[in-house]
Amino acid sequence: MKQRLFILSQYLLPHHLLSRLIGCAAECRAAWFKDRLIGWFAKQYQVNMSEAQVEDLTAYEHFNAFFTRALKDGARPLDASPGAILSPADGAVSQLGPIEQGRCFQAKGHSFSVLELLGGDVERASPFMGGDFATIYLSPKDYHRVHMPLAGTLREMVYVPGRLFSVNQTTAENVPELFARNERVVCLFDTERGPMAVVLVGAMIVASIETVWAGLVTPPKRELKTTRYDEAARAPIELDKGGELGRFKLGSTAIVLFGPQQVQWAEGLTAGSPVRMGQALAMPRNV
Repeated sequence: MKQRLFILSQYLLPHHLLSRLIGCAAECRAAWFKDRLIGWFAKQYQVNMSEAQVEDLTAYEHFNAFFTRALKDGARPLDASPGAILSPADGAVSQLGPIEQGRCFQAKGHSFSVLELLGGDVERASPFMGGDFATIYLSPKDYHRVHMPLAGTLREMVYVPGRLFSVNQTTAENVPELFARNERVVCLFDTERGPMAVVLVGAMIVASIETVWAGLVTPPKRELKTTRYDEAARAPIELDKGGELGRFKLGSTAIVLFGPQQVQWAEGLTAGSPVRMGQALAMPRNV
């Protein structure tokens, strides 16, 4: 009964209004408020501040600055194996595997459409059909910056409007097409392994999503927006392997997509496996 009520509430709650209100609170600079909120959060979720560049919880200007905190140099060493594809974020593997019939496995009888995930454009989605995907869930205690699995040149960014269902095991098992329904930012790169998509998926109380090249992406006007970065008039945007791509102000999920026969997921990784940014998520399949 409790689970059913939770799922029902997901459909009834005013997702965007609630998320924006919490987003405003997360930007509050009043010391009496932000220090208590940050202190409570760090204790509640057992956040490891010893790896943060700024360990003093009261030194952050607001909650979002704490939530998107930078780590000390060397806190996330990059796997040095030749050709290794890195985990883009701290978190846990929600699912990973092949893209079959244009769909990615979600959980327990549910899947989601790659075409819809990427904004409904057939030309954009076609290079990933028959390829592979990995879904990484970021929990509240995790480091909430997202990094490049491989070096790449940015080709396109797409803001896709949608709902803001909570993202967890319960919603994955009960909300059809969860990741293709939630608000998200699709980032498409050209890499040594062909096209690569990194999708930053929003969720309930995720106040905003940022990228290093565009800043705040989630706009107040919720409509599909595509920006091309491979046009002659634009200087190429190239990001190094392991370089920061973007961040969640209150976090959610990152999904990585590759084309057919490009990657082999690291041995031992399954649903629920913990991962850290920089560890080997996969290796090249055909070298």
